[in-house]
Amino acid sequence: VAPTASCQPATVFLNANGVAQVTVNDIDNGSSDACGIDNMTVNPSQFDCSQVGTPQTVVLTVTDVYGNTSTCTTTVNIEDNVSPVANCKNVTLALDNNGEATISVADVNNGSTDNCGIDTMWLSKTTFDCTDGGTSTVTLYVKDASGNTSTCTSTVTIEDNEDPSILCQNITVALNSNGVATIDYTDIDF
Repeated sequence: VAPTASCQPATVFLNANGVAQVTVNDIDNGSSDACGIDNMTVNPSQFDCSQVGTPQTVVLTVTDVYGNTSTCTTTVNIEDNVSPVANCKNVTLALDNNGEATISVADVNNGSTDNCGIDTMWLSKTTFDCTDGGTSTVTLYVKDASGNTSTCTSTVTIEDNEDPSILCQNITVALNSNGVATIDYTDIDF
Protein backbone atom coordinates (compact mmCIF):
# COMPACT_ATOMS: atom_id res chain seq x y z
CA VAL A 1 0.00 0.00 0.00
CA ALA A 2 1.48 3.30 -1.08
CA PRO A 3 1.78 6.09 1.46
CA THR A 4 -0.60 9.03 1.42
CA ALA A 5 1.26 12.12 0.20
CA SER A 6 -0.27 15.39 1.30
CA CYS A 7 1.07 18.81 0.21
CA GLN A 8 0.47 22.42 1.13
CA PRO A 9 1.60 25.62 -0.63
CA ALA A 10 4.53 27.49 0.88
CA THR A 11 6.48 30.74 0.71
CA VAL A 12 10.26 30.73 1.02
CA PHE A 13 12.67 33.64 1.12
CA LEU A 14 15.94 34.18 -0.67
CA ASN A 15 19.04 34.48 1.49
CA ALA A 16 21.83 37.04 1.16
CA ASN A 17 23.32 34.94 -1.67
CA GLY A 18 20.07 35.00 -3.67
CA VAL A 19 19.22 31.35 -2.97
CA ALA A 20 16.08 29.84 -1.39
CA GLN A 21 15.79 26.25 -0.18
CA VAL A 22 12.46 24.43 0.03
CA THR A 23 12.40 21.68 2.66
CA VAL A 24 10.01 18.81 3.25
CA ASN A 25 8.74 20.63 6.36
CA ASP A 26 7.78 23.61 4.18
CA ILE A 27 5.33 21.67 1.99
CA ASP A 28 4.39 18.44 3.83
CA ASN A 29 0.82 18.61 5.09
CA GLY A 30 0.70 15.45 7.20
CA SER A 31 1.71 12.72 4.75
CA SER A 32 1.27 9.26 6.27
CA ASP A 33 1.72 5.51 5.82
CA ALA A 34 0.27 2.55 7.72
CA CYS A 35 3.70 0.95 8.24
CA GLY A 36 5.81 4.08 8.51
CA ILE A 37 7.48 6.60 6.22
CA ASP A 38 11.12 5.97 5.32
CA ASN A 39 11.87 9.31 3.66
CA MET A 40 10.42 12.31 1.86
CA THR A 41 12.05 14.45 -0.82
CA VAL A 42 11.21 17.71 -2.58
CA ASN A 43 12.01 18.35 -6.23
CA PRO A 44 13.07 20.95 -7.17
CA SER A 45 14.26 22.18 -3.82
CA GLN A 46 16.46 25.18 -4.67
CA PHE A 47 15.45 28.46 -6.27
CA ASP A 48 17.11 31.77 -7.17
CA CYS A 49 16.38 35.38 -8.01
CA SER A 50 15.04 34.57 -11.48
CA GLN A 51 12.05 32.82 -9.90
CA VAL A 52 10.91 35.62 -7.59
CA GLY A 53 7.26 36.52 -8.08
CA THR A 54 6.29 33.48 -10.17
CA PRO A 55 4.77 30.51 -8.31
CA GLN A 56 7.00 27.46 -8.72
CA THR A 57 5.66 23.89 -8.94
CA VAL A 58 7.31 21.36 -6.64
CA VAL A 59 6.73 17.65 -6.11
CA LEU A 60 6.81 15.93 -2.71
CA THR A 61 7.75 12.24 -2.98
CA VAL A 62 6.89 10.05 0.01
CA THR A 63 8.51 6.60 0.35
CA ASP A 64 7.46 4.09 2.99
CA VAL A 65 9.64 1.50 4.72
CA TYR A 66 8.78 -1.12 2.02
CA GLY A 67 9.73 1.12 -0.91
CA ASN A 68 6.19 2.10 -1.93
CA THR A 69 5.96 5.70 -3.10
CA SER A 70 3.39 8.36 -3.80
CA THR A 71 3.64 12.01 -4.78
CA CYS A 72 1.74 15.25 -4.51
CA THR A 73 2.29 18.58 -6.21
CA THR A 74 2.04 22.09 -4.79
CA THR A 75 3.27 25.60 -5.48
CA VAL A 76 6.00 27.57 -3.75
CA ASN A 77 6.24 31.36 -3.83
CA ILE A 78 9.79 32.71 -3.85
CA GLU A 79 10.22 36.12 -2.22
CA ASP A 80 13.14 38.47 -1.73
CA ASN A 81 13.01 40.48 1.49
CA VAL A 82 16.77 41.13 1.73
CA SER A 83 17.50 44.84 1.49
CA PRO A 84 20.37 46.07 -0.66
CA VAL A 85 23.63 47.08 0.99
CA ALA A 86 24.16 50.80 0.28
CA ASN A 87 27.78 51.99 0.35
CA CYS A 88 28.69 55.66 -0.03
CA LYS A 89 31.88 57.64 -0.41
CA ASN A 90 32.48 61.31 0.32
CA VAL A 91 32.86 63.71 -2.58
CA THR A 92 34.59 67.06 -3.12
CA LEU A 93 33.12 69.31 -5.82
CA ALA A 94 34.48 72.50 -7.31
CA LEU A 95 32.00 75.11 -8.42
CA ASP A 96 32.33 76.09 -12.08
CA ASN A 97 32.62 79.66 -13.36
CA ASN A 98 28.81 79.96 -13.08
CA GLY A 99 28.98 79.03 -9.39
CA GLU A 100 27.37 75.62 -9.98
CA ALA A 101 28.34 71.95 -9.58
CA THR A 102 26.53 68.66 -10.10
CA ILE A 103 27.06 65.09 -8.93
CA SER A 104 25.71 61.77 -10.14
CA VAL A 105 25.04 58.43 -8.45
CA ALA A 106 28.40 57.20 -9.79
CA ASP A 107 30.19 59.95 -7.85
CA VAL A 108 28.70 58.83 -4.51
CA ASN A 109 28.14 55.08 -4.95
CA ASN A 110 30.97 53.03 -3.45
CA GLY A 111 30.04 49.50 -4.57
CA SER A 112 26.47 49.10 -3.32
CA THR A 113 25.21 45.51 -3.72
CA ASP A 114 22.08 43.37 -3.55
CA ASN A 115 21.50 39.62 -3.47
CA CYS A 116 19.41 39.81 -6.67
CA GLY A 117 20.86 42.94 -8.24
CA ILE A 118 20.11 46.63 -7.91
CA ASP A 119 17.15 48.01 -9.84
CA THR A 120 17.57 51.76 -9.31
CA MET A 121 19.69 54.27 -7.39
CA TRP A 122 19.10 57.97 -6.88
CA LEU A 123 20.38 60.89 -4.83
CA SER A 124 18.54 63.28 -2.52
CA LYS A 125 20.38 66.21 -4.14
CA THR A 126 22.44 66.50 -7.32
CA THR A 127 22.99 70.23 -7.93
CA PHE A 128 24.88 72.72 -5.82
CA ASP A 129 25.66 76.43 -5.99
CA CYS A 130 27.43 79.15 -4.03
CA THR A 131 24.90 78.94 -1.20
CA ASP A 132 26.05 75.34 -0.55
CA GLY A 133 29.64 76.33 0.23
CA GLY A 134 31.30 74.10 2.82
CA THR A 135 29.76 70.67 3.36
CA SER A 136 26.37 69.16 2.61
CA THR A 137 24.95 65.72 3.34
CA VAL A 138 23.54 63.76 0.42
CA THR A 139 21.56 60.51 0.74
CA LEU A 140 22.01 57.68 -1.76
CA TYR A 141 18.89 55.51 -2.17
CA VAL A 142 19.35 51.94 -3.43
CA LYS A 143 16.33 49.84 -4.51
CA ASP A 144 16.15 46.25 -5.77
CA ALA A 145 13.54 44.72 -8.10
CA SER A 146 11.47 43.46 -5.16
CA GLY A 147 11.10 46.98 -3.77
CA ASN A 148 13.55 46.55 -0.87
CA THR A 149 15.48 49.76 -0.23
CA SER A 150 18.51 50.90 1.68
CA THR A 151 20.28 54.22 2.12
CA CYS A 152 23.64 55.67 3.04
CA THR A 153 24.88 59.24 3.34
CA SER A 154 27.80 61.03 1.79
CA THR A 155 29.45 64.27 2.81
CA VAL A 156 29.78 66.56 -0.19
CA THR A 157 32.38 69.29 0.19
CA ILE A 158 31.79 72.30 -2.04
CA GLU A 159 34.83 74.35 -3.02
CA ASP A 160 35.02 77.62 -4.91
CA ASN A 161 38.30 77.50 -6.83
CA GLU A 162 37.36 80.12 -9.39
CA ASP A 163 39.26 83.39 -9.09
CA PRO A 164 37.04 86.44 -9.34
CA SER A 165 37.05 88.36 -12.60
CA ILE A 166 38.41 91.88 -12.29
CA LEU A 167 37.43 94.58 -14.76
CA CYS A 168 38.86 98.05 -14.31
CA GLN A 169 38.18 101.36 -15.95
CA ASN A 170 40.29 104.44 -16.33
CA ILE A 171 39.18 107.48 -14.36
CA THR A 172 40.13 111.08 -14.11
CA VAL A 173 40.36 112.67 -10.69
CA ALA A 174 40.87 116.24 -9.68
CA LEU A 175 43.31 117.22 -6.96
CA ASN A 176 41.83 119.14 -4.08
CA SER A 177 43.17 122.43 -2.76
CA ASN A 178 45.83 120.53 -0.81
CA GLY A 179 47.01 118.78 -3.96
CA VAL A 180 45.59 115.41 -2.92
CA ALA A 181 43.08 113.12 -4.60
CA THR A 182 41.60 109.95 -3.11
CA ILE A 183 39.88 107.04 -4.78
CA ASP A 184 38.51 103.71 -3.67
CA TYR A 185 37.70 100.49 -5.52
CA THR A 186 34.18 101.65 -6.43
CA ASP A 187 35.72 104.40 -8.55
CA ILE A 188 37.60 101.96 -10.79
CA ASP A 189 35.48 98.77 -10.57
CA PHE A 190 33.75 98.32 -13.90
